[in-house]
Amino acid sequence: MPHDAPHGHDHDHDHDPHAPAADLGDARSRWYEVASDVMRDMLVERQVLTAREVSRQIELMESKSIQLGGRLVARAWTDPDFRTRLLEDGKAAAASIGIPMTEAALKVVEDTPAVHNVIVCTLCSCYPRSLLGQPPAWYRNKAYRSRVVREPRQVLAEFGTRVPDDVEIHVHDSNADLRFIVLPMRPAGTERLDEAALAALVTRDCLIGVAPPRLPDVAAA
Repeated sequence: MPHDAPHGHDHDHDHDPHAPAADLGDARSRWYEVASDVMRDMLVERQVLTAREVSRQIELMESKSIQLGGRLVARAWTDPDFRTRLLEDGKAAAASIGIPMTEAALKVVEDTPAVHNVIVCTLCSCYPRSLLGQPPAWYRNKAYRSRVVREPRQVLAEFGTRVPDDVEIHVHDSNADLRFIVLPMRPAGTERLDEAALAALVTRDCLIGVAPPRLPDVAAA
């Protein structure tokens, strides 16, 4: 029987227990955005950084999108020992191949023929930015944050990912201390691809769990 229960709901956010979770998340997200803008403007105004240097740092963060996560997945697909280490301690495994992470901890959850994983942060937008860059707008949207916990199968279908009824869906709730990514199943027909080609099949959405990896012909197009 399918099991659509959420996993890992252990947020470490301080919040008003009487406030709706979605409203808290939106307020917290807006606060961080304002604080970030104020800090950026102060640094530029006091000539600690130039506006161009700030822009370069933002571009650097955005350029990380997928590439580092793709390297982790490709290595796990080709190296069973690394895969074991990655599932045991994602942050340590990433560091072992030269990928530093600023997050406190990373948990990698593995898709199997019987289980499909999807990631969310129900209270705000906790996300492994050091691996994936900035989260997409829909990940921060309160509709995704609330609905994927209650009706994950339907939400995934809206992304074009139809999970068979006999496959369980596990929803993992990120928090300030623990971030998640999905280790998707390796696509069929990729046995001859090297790590670089395999990494190109890995998308941001498959690392969040709302889409499968690209197929080889799509990646090469």
